[in-house]
Amino acid sequence: MARKSKSNMSEQYLEENKDQIYENALAEIQSFELPLGTTLRSVYDDQPNAHQRFMEKLDACIRNHDREIEKMCNFHHQGFVDAITELLKVRADAEKLKVQVTDTNRRLQDAGKEVIAQTEEIIRCRVQQRNITTVVEKLQLCLPVLEMYSKLKEQMNVKRYYSALKTMEQLENLYLPRVSQYRFCQIMIENLPKLREEIKEISMSDLKDFLESIRKHSDRIGETAMKQAQQQKTFSTTLQKQNNVNYGRNMHLGRSRILESKNEITLKRTFEEDDEHEEEVLTAQDLVDFSPVYRCLHIYSVLGDGEIFENYYRKQRRKQARLVLQPQSSMHETVEGYRRYFSQIVGFFVVEDHILHVTQGLVTRTYTDELWNMALSKIIAVLRTHSSYCSDPDLVLELKNLIVVFADTLQGYGFPVNRLFDLLFEIRDQYNETLLKKWSGLFRDIFEADNYSPIPVANEEEYKIVISKFPFQDPELDKQSFPKKLPMSQSVPQIYIQVKEFIYASLKFSESLHRSSTEIDDMLRKSTNLLLTRTLSSCLQNLIKKPHIGLTELVQIIINTTHLEQACKYLEDFISNITNISQVTVHTARLYGLSTFKDARHAAEGEIYMKLNQKIDEFIQIADYDWTMSESDGRASGYLMDLINFLRSTFQVFTHLPGKVAQTACMSACQHLSTSLMQMLLDSELKQISMGAIQQFNLDVIQCELFASSEPVPGFQGDTLQLAFIDLRQLLDLFMVWDWSTYLADYGQATSKYLRVNPSTALTLLEKVHRGMRDSSKKNNIFAQFRKNDRDKQKLIETVVKQLRSLVNGLPFLTVLF
Repeated sequence: MARKSKSNMSEQYLEENKDQIYENALAEIQSFELPLGTTLRSVYDDQPNAHQRFMEKLDACIRNHDREIEKMCNFHHQGFVDAITELLKVRADAEKLKVQVTDTNRRLQDAGKEVIAQTEEIIRCRVQQRNITTVVEKLQLCLPVLEMYSKLKEQMNVKRYYSALKTMEQLENLYLPRVSQYRFCQIMIENLPKLREEIKEISMSDLKDFLESIRKHSDRIGETAMKQAQQQKTFSTTLQKQNNVNYGRNMHLGRSRILESKNEITLKRTFEEDDEHEEEVLTAQDLVDFSPVYRCLHIYSVLGDGEIFENYYRKQRRKQARLVLQPQSSMHETVEGYRRYFSQIVGFFVVEDHILHVTQGLVTRTYTDELWNMALSKIIAVLRTHSSYCSDPDLVLELKNLIVVFADTLQGYGFPVNRLFDLLFEIRDQYNETLLKKWSGLFRDIFEADNYSPIPVANEEEYKIVISKFPFQDPELDKQSFPKKLPMSQSVPQIYIQVKEFIYASLKFSESLHRSSTEIDDMLRKSTNLLLTRTLSSCLQNLIKKPHIGLTELVQIIINTTHLEQACKYLEDFISNITNISQVTVHTARLYGLSTFKDARHAAEGEIYMKLNQKIDEFIQIADYDWTMSESDGRASGYLMDLINFLRSTFQVFTHLPGKVAQTACMSACQHLSTSLMQMLLDSELKQISMGAIQQFNLDVIQCELFASSEPVPGFQGDTLQLAFIDLRQLLDLFMVWDWSTYLADYGQATSKYLRVNPSTALTLLEKVHRGMRDSSKKNNIFAQFRKNDRDKQKLIETVVKQLRSLVNGLPFLTVLF
């Protein structure tokens, strides 16, 4: 339409000016001003009929001139005739000129065609230019809209959704209203809500991917956070260890130097590690791209759905928290299981803390506190359950260290962790139990490997090695020359060292629990008391009761427990040194090692007594008396001499025992021997005894009395040890002397010669002797008429038996003189 309008305007313009152009051209031709090229070119414009019209004008002009000429001719006829004559004269020239003009016109027409074509092209271009100008004006209004829409698409492609939403607002409020009449604008307006929904869906999808990503990377985030928290405490902790681990510097220089060297190495490593990590400190933002959360939050806020987003985010994070708090069933088997569990939890709450501080309203402190309290209850329940399965103290210790780092890390982010440290006290009791079990095995191994003989030292160097392990002091032994023997066996310094190692192990758990030195000292003493009173005591009791432990071993055990008891004060000093708590402190607990080792000694003493009695019983069992012998052999029985030699050699081993123990053992052995011999005489299976057997038995008792009088163990006063055989002696004297009248006459009197002889005992033995005599008389019946004395003796025996029975039954009797 614009192009057609422009063409009509051009034609009207040409029509209006054509007459003026032709008139001017005719005027120039009539003026005979040469050249005529410019005039003729103005005639041949882009109009197809311009030549014809010009010719018409030219003809009209000629006719006008002809009329004028005719008038002039009529007025100047003669002059006209003359002029005609002259004109005729130039006719030939005119013809010639006409031919030239015709040829020129032809050539001019040919040249004009190109001019016309170019003129038409110019007109067309001018129309196009005007149309272009109009289009440009309209495009200047549309281009910003298109550019903004293109920008919107580009932002969508590069996932700049928040900027895309801002661009949509500008399009809707500023640009689209200017060009709303165009159809493409309506399409844009219809697409904008769809784009908003698409942005919401994409941002939500990105958020879901983010949530899945942080769920997978929570352990790495937590591991990094825990490592940084641990590095912050490493330096101060190392310094504290260096100050507190001066363990008994004067008493144990060797070990202290080793510990100091280790502390220097540890401190050096700490500085090196701090320098290495000082340059690069990673945060949660360095490990995880949080832009999806920010983007989604901004998008939903701009769209007015911020509350929906907050509720969705919190709901999903609660679900993830429950998944994170759910441990693996085999978590308790390795420390890596616990480390992964703690790392995931720390990573979860580090992310939440970061979201709390970089966003407004998405996560609140109330929400995180509620989530943490829920998680803390679950964590404590999980740790209680899984830690109860741990039987390895090293694993429990590593678990404690992980809990401390875990608590310190989360405490650094503002989460309360007091309940975790309370849980550590529960785990500490379990740790002590696992330590006690472990040390019980160590003690058993030490006791199994011990040879239960004094420690031989060949030179000064070996002696110093021993006393560097165990605080032994004996001025008398120091005066002796090498080689010499220390009274305790090899297990004593080993037990002492293991007790100290137990204290070290117990101290490791007490570190980093945010407790005072007094509390740590109290915990160490309580755990050490448990080790001594329960574990070591139980091991000693079990050791003492083992069948293969003989008298020599029991004696050595008593000696060992004596030295271990004396070393308890050094253990108290040792604990005081590592905790820097003076023993004079009012609330300082004491070690109960004294009672432990006393109980062990009492048990060992009782076992010695029992072993001695068992050995005596073994010798008694091999006794082979001929109870019907007519006369004794004149010497003591072989089994008894072997028994006495055994007792003599055994009591020589008791020289290192405390005096009362050796004396009690010796007295107990003699009493048991006396009782066993008495029971042998009174055995119900033994029906008869000859006087020859009584004499043989008397010889054996005499050897026992000689042994008792030889003072096998020093310290007995007078005939104290011999009194163990007094019952046997008086009973045998009664039968050997046959002094029944004295016995019956003095019975019940304090001055009785046979005060220790019980009537029932005398009756039982007398009946056996009586039966022996009767059997002997029956065997020798041929000579019965020549043994009137034996018959009288049997009658007297019968009388004594009756009187003894009266004494046994509590009836009065008539004393008969024999």
